[in-house]
Formats: sequence, C-alpha cells, structure tokens
Amino acid sequence: MKIATRGSNLALTQTRYVSSLLSEHGYLVSEHIVKTDGDRFTDRPLHQVSSGVGAFVRELDDVMLKCGIELAVHSMKDMPTIRPKELVTAAVLKRDSPYDVLLTNYDDPVSIDELPENAVIGTSSLRRKAQILRYRPDIVIKELRGNIDTRIRKLREGQYDGIILAEAGLDRMGWTDIKRSQMDTKHFCPSANQGTVAVVALAGTEGVNAASKLDDYYTRIETATERHLISKLDGGCTTPIASFAKFNEDKTEISVTAEVLSFDGTRFVRIDDVIPLENWEENAIKLGEKLAEDGGKELAEEALIYLGKKIKS
Repeated sequence: MKIATRGSNLALTQTRYVSSLLSEHGYLVSEHIVKTDGDRFTDRPLHQVSSGVGAFVRELDDVMLKCGIELAVHSMKDMPTIRPKELVTAAVLKRDSPYDVLLTNYDDPVSIDELPENAVIGTSSLRRKAQILRYRPDIVIKELRGNIDTRIRKLREGQYDGIILAEAGLDRMGWTDIKRSQMDTKHFCPSANQGTVAVVALAGTEGVNAASKLDDYYTRIETATERHLISKLDGGCTTPIASFAKFNEDKTEISVTAEVLSFDGTRFVRIDDVIPLENWEENAIKLGEKLAEDGGKELAEEALIYLGKKIKS
C-alpha cells in the first residue's frame, strides 16, 4: 500500500517510522511524496498560506481522495478538526514530548528568563508569540519559517538570539545532542496534539485495519480531550490557542489546561482542571464550553477577523 507524506526531513522521518511499525505487522508500504503550499511558500507567515488552516494537511487529503492512496502521516497538531468523511484517523501513535523548547547559541542551555533584554526570538507561531509577549514583553519577535533544518541554520547564522521549536521534532530527528531549555506549560501551554503523530487512512481500504494496529489508547484520549477543550472556539490552528491534557501516573485522572490569548499577550482566558477518566469526554466538552463562554470565543473571533484583514492586505 502507498503512504502519502510531505517531503521535509521531519515528515519523511515520521513516515518512515510508521512504515517500520507497519512492516513489523507484515505490511509493505511505499512513499508518495506531496509538496504542499506550506512547503513552497516559506517567505510568508503560515496564516497567509491556504488561510493557514491545515496548510500541511488538506493537500495530502486531496491526493489521497483523488489517487486512492490508502495512508498518510501527519503531525497531529496540524490536522483541522473537521475532516473529510472518506478519511479516518485510524491511529494516534504514543505521544512524544509535547513541550516547546528554546534553542540559543550559548554554550549551555538558557531559559527564557535568562535571555538579555530585547532579545530577538524567532517563531512562526502566533500562539508562541502571544505567550512570549505575555511573559517577556521586552522580547522582539521575528518571523521564522522553513523546515526544522532551515530554522536551526538561521539560528546558527546569528539571525536570532533564540528560536522556539517543538521538542518532539528534535527528538524524532535524532538531534538529542542539541542543547535546549524546556518551557513550562504553566506559561507556555502547547498547541493541541503537539508531539503526536497521526495516521490517516482511506475509509474502506486495508489501510484502516493496518494503521489501527499502531493506535495508542491513552494518547488518543489525551488528544481528543485537547480538541474538545477548544472545539467551541472556531479559531483554527493558527490563532493564539493552546490546549494540553495529560494522564496522571495511575491513568485514572487527566490534568487539563487550555487558553486563548490576544496577539500581544495582554489579554487571555484560561482553564486549569483535573477530570476523571470516567466520563472524560463529557467533562472535556463542558470545560470547552466554559472556556468559550468566559471570553475565549470572543478572543478567537477577534483573531480570525485580524487574520482575515492581514491576508487580504
């Protein structure tokens, strides 16, 4: 069977990992590389590419539907909530690190607190930008696009004092020797489903059965919880929205955090709670409704209006 993927080093690494897991179950797969607009247009912020919503996913969806390709591999945080009915999220792999990390050119890892005044930080994420400005208003945010290799190269060239990346990407690439400072979720709650790889299958094909063998029960619940927490916001994946759910050690309760921020980080609405595994979905939906009613939906709508004006201009 064929498996669709973007052509970046990270995407190929993730896809080949999935392929190796499938081979252990007796399946033989071949790659079908798709170059998306998100890969082509690295000279502009992501929210200006294909409206920014699912920029790395929708084109793979189209190829699967048009060509009958059975599987695709995605970083789950990039996947829109509303999906084509012909496609099934057949597997959610066991989660890697969900955390953001700060990379700098210093000899030792440096935290965001230790950066000099007016330090220049590179990120393409509006969520990270808002969280940084809330925590350190003096920091200068500079746009950073390109694949993970390009971003690190730009840091090494001195274009930035530091850059923010998802730790899972570094670990999947095997770059465990790169010095980094992990950012705490209290101030830097990650995006929903960050650190998770999903395998999408074409409904009615053997791909559904094959991929389902790779599914991780607890990660699927965590990621679904994160999506429920922000489901009433209608903000899309490019707005300043964060959501994180994590099981406790005995897997009986789930700690949940979600927030919506203004672009400059001066305003935000946040929830922190613990819900039981029993009735987890009902509780997550209720918390999502509370986040929206407490002002989160208003902030998300404000962001969408702003982004719409920016794209048109």
